Amino acid sequence: MRKRDTNVLSLLEDKTNSYARKTALGMKTSFGWRELTYDGLGLMARRLASYLINDLGVQKEEKMAILSESKPEFGVCVLGSVISGMITVPLDIKLTIYELTSILTDCQPSVMLVSQTYIDKALELQKNVPSIKHIIVMDEQPVSGGLPSLYTIPCNYSCKWRHRSRNSRMFIIYTSGTTGNPKGVETTFGNILAQLKDLKTVMEPIFPKKDTKILSILPMNHLFEMTVGFATFLNMGFSVYYTQSLKPKDILNIIKDRKINFMISVPAFLRLMKTTLEAEMRNAPKFYQTLFKFNFHYVAKFLPFRWIKKILFRRLHNCFGGHFRSFMSGGAPYDFETAKFFRRIGIEVYEGYGLTETSPVASFNSGWNRDLRSVGKLLPGFEGKIDPETGELLLRGPSIMKGYHNQPELTAEAIDSEGWFHTGDKARLENRNIYITGRIKNMIVLSGGKKVFPEEVEAVLEKSDKFAELCVFGASREGGAKDGTEDIALVIVPSEQIKAEYQGAELDKAIKDEVKRLSKQLAPYKRPINITITDQALPRTATRKIQRRKVKEMVGM
Repeated sequence: MRKRDTNVLSLLEDKTNSYARKTALGMKTSFGWRELTYDGLGLMARRLASYLINDLGVQKEEKMAILSESKPEFGVCVLGSVISGMITVPLDIKLTIYELTSILTDCQPSVMLVSQTYIDKALELQKNVPSIKHIIVMDEQPVSGGLPSLYTIPCNYSCKWRHRSRNSRMFIIYTSGTTGNPKGVETTFGNILAQLKDLKTVMEPIFPKKDTKILSILPMNHLFEMTVGFATFLNMGFSVYYTQSLKPKDILNIIKDRKINFMISVPAFLRLMKTTLEAEMRNAPKFYQTLFKFNFHYVAKFLPFRWIKKILFRRLHNCFGGHFRSFMSGGAPYDFETAKFFRRIGIEVYEGYGLTETSPVASFNSGWNRDLRSVGKLLPGFEGKIDPETGELLLRGPSIMKGYHNQPELTAEAIDSEGWFHTGDKARLENRNIYITGRIKNMIVLSGGKKVFPEEVEAVLEKSDKFAELCVFGASREGGAKDGTEDIALVIVPSEQIKAEYQGAELDKAIKDEVKRLSKQLAPYKRPINITITDQALPRTATRKIQRRKVKEMVGM
């Protein structure tokens, strides 16, 4: 790493100067495309920082909370926070007032940046949390209540940039706000710089052009989006675009319009995109359908070159506008069938693995001969090992968080005396490649002492096109000889396809027969006993992970 790269502020200045007139961030709105150049991004960030320091008098290490959907102004706020010496606390817009109050009471921000959409929520939070002295609106249009906005604050760009050490906190990222003790992950400047160095090393080979255009659909309050979609790609001089719509057809139109090359996504969206492309082929003339099936099953599987696959599946590539190359997926396990589908048609999906506590990327799966069942090879800065007793993956390196905000005991539980972070994931490690096999805390303990990880059961059942969604968990037994043990419970949302064929009792029978058929691939003790069928969508986090606890509550278990 070059000397100037060891300081975030110097790095920011270098990138602003190097790519001045190039588009940094953009977003499609109802009024058309709004884009910020690298130069414009830098100017707006300095304007905000000058206002914070000169007009509001903020001090080093005060906290700035951000409550907003993903948009270019979010990036302005983060960089303004860095320049002014503040610590950034991105908030999840889907949390309730109660949950947000719990988080803000824990971190005590003095300033809140908010988009027009969430002004009322911000004003209510200010009443609940006295530390919030100032609210600034992020939007350009006039706002009510006389609140200042990024576009109405003084046009003053002069302030002394506040340098901080690599061990100083850059972010506090809250992974849960539903209890009285929300868990805030403290991410340092050193953590982020280590990520930028590692990610640039592993990503440069897959991005041959410097004018790469990125589309991201992930919320910026998540560190995966902040570290990769924002910081890493700006560090590489790319243009990053956001969208208000998550509909596959709208996404495909944006990809065509902006000539997008690469997209950051989550597995749930990729499965939806796969379904959309398969529907496109079903609506094609019979000749194309036959040709597609032949090429997909008998030709493409033996072809190593993307350009040939692009010709074979031209109709699907045209849906993306012809410039699109690949996805990056993270935030949840990625199923093998979807991975195989995209690779077979000539669109790569690069999977990353990590946790908020690892800042967040710990491994990245790239290379033409990579194993799609792995979540990738450890980044250069990481060490990894498997706990011989529990099978848990342990990680160590400069990207490991500083700790949990105001929770030293919880920090000591997560990071041992030798600096190893306990991921909570059960895995195996082969030649630095990580293979996730389950989640320690999700483990189901059966009456005979057998232990089952729900992910391995789900991996088998997810192969069926009769299930739109499913979730496996342990249903506790109470009383009797098996008190305190669990049964394997399964909640299924039927697909539209099977609902069109069966109704009522026949639907239940068809679903359970399908579960029975697929479960033959599992050891008898791993097969679901308690099966619930529902039409309700399963509750998910903002990154589309199914929330097992809430699923259990939903079905009354």
